[in-house]
Amino acid sequence: MNDHILSQLNDSQREAVQVIQGPVMVIAGAGSGKTRVLTFRIAYMLSKGILPYQILALTFTNKAAKEMKERIQQLIGGAQAKAVFMGTFHSIFLRILRTEAEKIGFTSALTVYDTDDSTGLIKTILKEMNLDPKIYKPNLVLSRISAAKSNLLSAEDYVRNAEAMEVDRQVGRPLLSEVFLRYNNRLHSSNAMDFDDLLYYTNALLRDFPEMLYKYQNRFRYILVDEYQDTNFAQYMIVKKIAAAHHNICVVGDDAQSIYGFRGADIHNILNFKRDYKEAIIIKLEQNYRSTQNIVNTANAIIKNNREQLHKTVWTDNGQGALISIVPTGSETDEATAVCDSIFEIRQNYHADYKQFAILYRTNMQSRALEESLIKKHIPYRLYGGTSFYKRKEIKDILAYCRLAINHYDEESLRRVINYPARGIGETTLDRITVSAQENKVRMWDVVQDPEFFELPVNGPTKERLQDFAALIKSYTAQLSVKNAYELGKHIAISSRIMSILKEESASSDKDRIANVEELLDAMQDFSENAKGSAFNEETGELIEDFNPTLDRFMENVALLTDSDEKEDGDDNKVKLMTIHAAKGLEFDYVYITGMEENLFPSSLSIGSRRELEEERRLFYVAITRAKMMLTITHAQTRHRFGSLQFCEPSRFIDEIPMSCVKSIQKASSGKGVFSSKKSEWNERVFEKKAPTKTKNQTDLDIAAIGRIATINEIVPKLRIYHLRFGYGNIQLVDGNGSDKRAVITFDTLGDKTVLLKFAQLIIPKN
Repeated sequence: MNDHILSQLNDSQREAVQVIQGPVMVIAGAGSGKTRVLTFRIAYMLSKGILPYQILALTFTNKAAKEMKERIQQLIGGAQAKAVFMGTFHSIFLRILRTEAEKIGFTSALTVYDTDDSTGLIKTILKEMNLDPKIYKPNLVLSRISAAKSNLLSAEDYVRNAEAMEVDRQVGRPLLSEVFLRYNNRLHSSNAMDFDDLLYYTNALLRDFPEMLYKYQNRFRYILVDEYQDTNFAQYMIVKKIAAAHHNICVVGDDAQSIYGFRGADIHNILNFKRDYKEAIIIKLEQNYRSTQNIVNTANAIIKNNREQLHKTVWTDNGQGALISIVPTGSETDEATAVCDSIFEIRQNYHADYKQFAILYRTNMQSRALEESLIKKHIPYRLYGGTSFYKRKEIKDILAYCRLAINHYDEESLRRVINYPARGIGETTLDRITVSAQENKVRMWDVVQDPEFFELPVNGPTKERLQDFAALIKSYTAQLSVKNAYELGKHIAISSRIMSILKEESASSDKDRIANVEELLDAMQDFSENAKGSAFNEETGELIEDFNPTLDRFMENVALLTDSDEKEDGDDNKVKLMTIHAAKGLEFDYVYITGMEENLFPSSLSIGSRRELEEERRLFYVAITRAKMMLTITHAQTRHRFGSLQFCEPSRFIDEIPMSCVKSIQKASSGKGVFSSKKSEWNERVFEKKAPTKTKNQTDLDIAAIGRIATINEIVPKLRIYHLRFGYGNIQLVDGNGSDKRAVITFDTLGDKTVLLKFAQLIIPKN
């Protein structure tokens, strides 16, 4: 068995699979078979007699975990693979928290709130506190709370944190800590957690209950972590606690692909692994199986400019391949046309499928021109980053009924469906239920099911409607253990009257909504038919072959789905459009990286910080390494941004590409990057007559018409300023010293941005 596993690996991969005792860090270059190593390592461990439920394998997507389990099943059989504790950080920790829920003040029926649920709850709290949502922007408040929890700060810790409180005061949000406290209390009252809580409470469980730490340290004797460069502080601390007893930890990742700093990911977790585990063995996977030599050489040349990195030299046996195309265009419209012309040309010459192409960009706003051109050229495409299937209204409505059946205390679900479909329970009644619950220190559900006892100030018919609603939900709860997910889900969709309402609407207009509900029911049916036998005892890891795939188990899976877990369209032969962040982990034969311009890529917000600029460079590295056969980089001389036409300079990253990897560039009069008649080659032309750029005198005239440039010492909180690109705004906070001095500015149309004052050129308006 071992020979069968090891014979399929190269020397470095084989070493990474065989060293199973002690700490190991596998630095896996792009396209080097990282997933293969993780899969084969687990299969090898099982073949050596390690018990499957002693292995904890943590990933960042359910899709990755599912693919790995399927591969392990193919290598050694299904039973052992199913018993390995493998899944995302959030899904594994949720299972632990459900098992130990009572220790931290919850029940095992707890609900997981997604971003929409959390935002809705914050909006409710802001309304109750009479706070201006334009100042206390719900998304900003949630981001602040998320950052605190990711750093293992509770709401009470946050209140005691003088620095955090001072920042909130200076930016005009002094009551944010009170919102945080109320938000957490309401979550707890609803027997609910948000995504960050799954990490926060797991750490608290291991921190505050020594017997729990001992239990899971001895349960999970072997730990594997995928994409270790993407872990945040909370994930790092939890893994470190569990691994402390046996030190059998293997982390796999690539510091060059650490691109989620804005979400709290800390590249230093992987950079400092050797500091945490001095006896660690470091193994480098440097052979790239994905890309051509020109693409690999380009990526290597780019990333070597970063100071913070674990050095490696990626190489490939795939051959030299096509040279990189760098295509200047006149505008974003020209750029989109050039990309579409390229796709058409390559399809004609190489009979390529649309699904082999990907168009990548730094920000979602760049997709508009590209979509318009694709539509005009009749090129089918799929846009990633739209409304997730499970976030569509009709889906969330049905799932809210399902969640409420499982957890009566789920306040957001109750608010969502108590009057949908309409049953005569309006906002006034809902407000009175909220007040009554707060005054009596009970949950909203308690008032809904017994309005008479709590003397709810509504008329008799309204009380009856509330009790009828509660009875309907209880009837669903009673069927949780006797019906599978599909049977109960279909019953809820019909008996709640949602299906009949959607059918009426689809008869006259929107047919997609009813189709979406039918797809949800299909997912429930698929789960009900295929999930049997995949559960196991949380204490021993033994398989439970004959469990009923109930609705609560289905909902547990749905709660933790990520965008990358979304189902593909039935017809997947489409060009893919997505941000570079969304493209991580994917690969395509033909890749276009668009919008390679200063202040767009790299982002204007990263230019003043070496650490942020290096993350932008890593993002470019990720974009390059998505390409297997051909890579094209485009940039425009003009682009509409923030409502005005702007003149653009090529990205500094283009200058870092070795000329030996790039096609020769010839001058021509046209501003469009158009194809030559040669197979799949750009007629790479630059401008003989460049579009007029703003002269210094013209810029001076623009500034003079608005006001005068402020000195750095004049930049103080509450000052009204004007930025040539972002428009009018108010200074909220100034910090740092000398050349690092920066300001947080709330712009009228763009919200909060941080700017480095030595580059910002802020204008004090006249009058």
